[in-house]
Amino acid sequence: MNGDRWRERARAIAEELIVPVANRIDREHSIPPEIVRRMAGEGLFGLAIPKEFGGSAASARDIAAVVEEISFGSLSVATDLAVHLSVASAPIAQWGTPEQKQRWLPAMARGEWLGAFALTEPGAGSDAQHLTTRYSSSPEGFRIDGAKTFITNGGQARVVLVFATRDPGLEARGISCFLVEHGTPGFTVARTLEKLGLMGSETTELHFEDCRVDRTSLLGPEGQGFRIAMSSLEGGRIGISASSLGVARAALKVLRESVRTDSEEWARAALARAHVEVEAAGALVERAATQKDAGVDYGLAASAAKLFASQAAFRVASKALELVLQGNADENARATAKRLFRDSRVLAIVEGATEIQELILGRRLASPPRAD
Repeated sequence: MNGDRWRERARAIAEELIVPVANRIDREHSIPPEIVRRMAGEGLFGLAIPKEFGGSAASARDIAAVVEEISFGSLSVATDLAVHLSVASAPIAQWGTPEQKQRWLPAMARGEWLGAFALTEPGAGSDAQHLTTRYSSSPEGFRIDGAKTFITNGGQARVVLVFATRDPGLEARGISCFLVEHGTPGFTVARTLEKLGLMGSETTELHFEDCRVDRTSLLGPEGQGFRIAMSSLEGGRIGISASSLGVARAALKVLRESVRTDSEEWARAALARAHVEVEAAGALVERAATQKDAGVDYGLAASAAKLFASQAAFRVASKALELVLQGNADENARATAKRLFRDSRVLAIVEGATEIQELILGRRLASPPRAD
């Protein structure tokens, strides 16, 4: 199936099921099960999973198109899906053993099991080399102790990719990744976190206390967890860029509905700037996804897309809220503008904050050109 077909499927779900209830999702902090069932039925949860395990092995352009359209409807819905695809399913498909893939991926492709990615800690966010969650060898396999925070899908995921270090002094070289199943003794969901936005998406704090997993839970070689995390996040930045584009498009729609030909000149100028920002963000997302599909180094393009698109979403949503509150918009339009403004703020933080993207871009751009 080509990218346009996937986009059409996702757009239909967004327009028919998500947009009409997006503000209710925000208000009630929950996603209606019929939306999840429809996405599962259309194959969206299996986009990043190989065909032999029930997925569609979709291209990066396909996945970006789907995430963008779902984000246009609700960033909460899209976030749960994007995490499942980019930093849960995809790493298992890339790094898993045949047995791990067979155990996890078919049910994940059907949307029966969700995945989560547990890297961030209370004291280690952007500085992911210095984890405090520890693991050690045990007779059965490994023992994990520590805490993770800001984990999307943490309470509802069947499998969580948990990153831990055997020795903090080893920094990146000491980190390994483990597939920890929900219900494993010693693994608890400590609490659900309150947030400014993304109200329909569950964000949790996870605790691991004498959590014992067997040897088959190790994802990839021991000591390669940091590499797994960074490669997953690089791909995930395309997803966040696509989410940002979807939110920016939704905010632009609100803006267009608030500005008329007889509006003041400054309002029309704001609409013009917002249009250009959305178009530019779309071009950057397309470029990053196309480079990933081509099998070339897409890190620079992904960081550029993430940096610009996340900031564009916030700027367009901010202007949309400003104009809606100044006008005579109805309560639903006001609620939509407020939701988009609150949701847009997180986009510059997750999958590598703005400052991290600037560091990545600056380092790469200042390096000597690679020889062909």
